[in-house]
Amino acid sequence: MRDLVADLSDNKLVKTVIKANWENYHYCLGRSPTVELSVGRYLTWFVTNMPDHFMNLVVCTELPSDGIDQLVENALAHFKSLNIKRLSWLIQEQVAVSEIKKQLEAHGLTFRESFATEMAADLTNLREQQSIPGELKIVCVEDEALLRKWIHVARIGFGIPQEVENIWYDFFAAAAFDHPFRTYLALFNGEPVATSQLFTSAGAAGIYNVTCLPEARGQGIGAAITLAPLLEAREMGYRVGILQASSMGYKMYQRLGFQDFGKLSAYLWEQ
Repeated sequence: MRDLVADLSDNKLVKTVIKANWENYHYCLGRSPTVELSVGRYLTWFVTNMPDHFMNLVVCTELPSDGIDQLVENALAHFKSLNIKRLSWLIQEQVAVSEIKKQLEAHGLTFRESFATEMAADLTNLREQQSIPGELKIVCVEDEALLRKWIHVARIGFGIPQEVENIWYDFFAAAAFDHPFRTYLALFNGEPVATSQLFTSAGAAGIYNVTCLPEARGQGIGAAITLAPLLEAREMGYRVGILQASSMGYKMYQRLGFQDFGKLSAYLWEQ
């Protein structure tokens, strides 16, 4: 699968690979017993008991000929029964958005046009000359003790409540140590300060969960923890790296050589 996409010249293919890598990432996390993964004709969802939009996802792949309102109502009733606090509802391009938009908004979902920016980079042309603190060390997370530190840093970096730290650990522990995942922790003066993950699938190297502690930002650490897995993926033979960028990380990814391939839009729901 590594030769599925060899460069960034085919815009449609790159967008397909970004989507496939992102979906496969969540399918693999779905093997955790603490995750509910449901793959259906009309809706596919990945939900956890974390109050986070990225960790609770619904993808609408097709619409029934009638009963769209009931489809939405039944799904949301199920998520309420699971006490899901936040989720994102995405709609595939082939779905007639206007037909479901009314129902989603009627049930309290809010459209967010720029949920994230889909980006890709040619790994042969990475801008590797980044200013990196000499006291920085990046290690691969290969045991439970390091994963606990990784989760702690990621939880603070993403602003997730402290009470869900153990929940997050439980479902990452089922996947973080095994191929196609590789999980990275940055240590600055011996202290954990930043995180990232590599997920190789659909012919591309996907980068996920990049974050730094607030006090460690602005020093090149975010670029370093992103670059390390990309360089390893290149050594494995991958030519293209992909990610979904937040507004905070967007300029940094551009400096590394990532290009825009569209916006990831979603309807957001909270209860």
